[in-house]
Amino acid sequence: MSVDASGPWPEVRTGAGAVRGGLETGVAVFRGIPYAEPPVGALRLAAPRPVRGWDGVRTAAAYGPPPPQGGHFGMDALARDTVGDDWLTVNVWSPEPGPGAGLPVMVWIQGGAYVIGMSGLPEYDGGRLARENGVVVVTFNYRVGPEGFGHFEGAPANRGLLDQVAALEWVRDNIRAFGGDPDRVTVFGQSAGGGSVAALLAMPSAAGLFRRAVAQSVQGTFFSPELAADIASACAAELGLRPTVADLRAVEPVRLSGAGDAVGAKMTQWAHRWGAVAHKSIPFAPVVDGDTLPATPWQALAEGAGRGIELLVGHTRDEQRLFTALEGLLGQVTQEQAAAALDVYAPGEDGARRYRDGFPAASPDELYELVQSDWTFRMPSLLLAQAQTTGGGQAHVYELTWDAPGMGGALGACHGLDVPLVFGNLDRGQPALLIGEEPSQEAEELSARMRADWTAFATHGDPGWPAYENGERLVRLFDTRPVVAPYPEETSRRIWQDHTLPVLPLNER
Repeated sequence: MSVDASGPWPEVRTGAGAVRGGLETGVAVFRGIPYAEPPVGALRLAAPRPVRGWDGVRTAAAYGPPPPQGGHFGMDALARDTVGDDWLTVNVWSPEPGPGAGLPVMVWIQGGAYVIGMSGLPEYDGGRLARENGVVVVTFNYRVGPEGFGHFEGAPANRGLLDQVAALEWVRDNIRAFGGDPDRVTVFGQSAGGGSVAALLAMPSAAGLFRRAVAQSVQGTFFSPELAADIASACAAELGLRPTVADLRAVEPVRLSGAGDAVGAKMTQWAHRWGAVAHKSIPFAPVVDGDTLPATPWQALAEGAGRGIELLVGHTRDEQRLFTALEGLLGQVTQEQAAAALDVYAPGEDGARRYRDGFPAASPDELYELVQSDWTFRMPSLLLAQAQTTGGGQAHVYELTWDAPGMGGALGACHGLDVPLVFGNLDRGQPALLIGEEPSQEAEELSARMRADWTAFATHGDPGWPAYENGERLVRLFDTRPVVAPYPEETSRRIWQDHTLPVLPLNER
């Protein structure tokens, strides 16, 4: 493998062929490099296949087309505006391309509830992180929605996760030519991307592909095969078909995504069978199938699966606040709505009482947000750290407590606020709505601190604060003045401390 950095158009030779990128503010950038064959035609709903080689030099100037998307936030329309079926591509930002640089590598896995997500969004641009922090940044597309996580007969489970493994294999085999060190790879992801990072820690096929992991706001939903298959049947029924590869392979991807959206929009009618995910309208998630994913991340880590991996994990303080705003319920939650949320999401038979006893002064709005923040993201993140330490590994924990200035400060430290801070992209993309039109000096300083800590962890495994231990429980709190302090959500921790995050079942009634 070789690189030509003498001119304005850097060229790198990968295992499949040569690619030509560009230079942007001193960083070599390569976009839209295929890491697997397009998963269409005979490869539709199949595991990813290695990409075939090409002759000549392939231009790597534009992001590859995103995989089919759900209809949230207009992502389906954005996907339809692009042409092509090369859904499985990687993008690389390198401050020093060439096989001798040996820089740490950070591989990003975007979130989107496993139904949306594309690497070409402006908030995921890796240029600033690479330029100012001296790392090679990689982003990539993976299949989402029915294409990636629909549990259909005749299709391998967890195709979206298998895509992620294939992308990491591409990094292992090729990143040295871009200036990266394949022995210093860190995966980092947020929301469903954080859940994906957690899943990769438990997957035998991902073993050895990364040395460190950063799991931000881990989405805690992991399905049983029975639950996933039942939801898949409902999706196929929207099209008048059976949930089999034979029936669905010829269906246009946009129609299959639309069927997933249709089921997601009316999931509450199946709440008696699908449980809490129906109330959250989460139709897709990783499936604990016993093969691709043998166990939940919490079980696998507690049994030592992550002992050789250094882990950084955390969440925001007000995870649910953004979703409450999107529901139009900020300041509007009734006693009945709060009680219903406690009944659905609080752990154990007396979970609702424990929340009321633990937070006696909490308003309906606060109880509604607390229990949903805990169920969806906060406790899955904390319990992942605890499982890692139980299994003999090391974990560093953080909480983002800085209030987002956007929307008049109404969103607090909400879900997704960490993404622009970690990438340093404070003035672009949807997360810019959280930061405000003109990023403040305070936002810039906090972003610089988080980028420095994330890249220090990627470089040598120490983000700059003590590892989490079950005694002191010291964590980093990211605010105007970041500090190290005991984990602040002690009441929630106690409510959940004896609760094991289960594989979510199908209720046969």
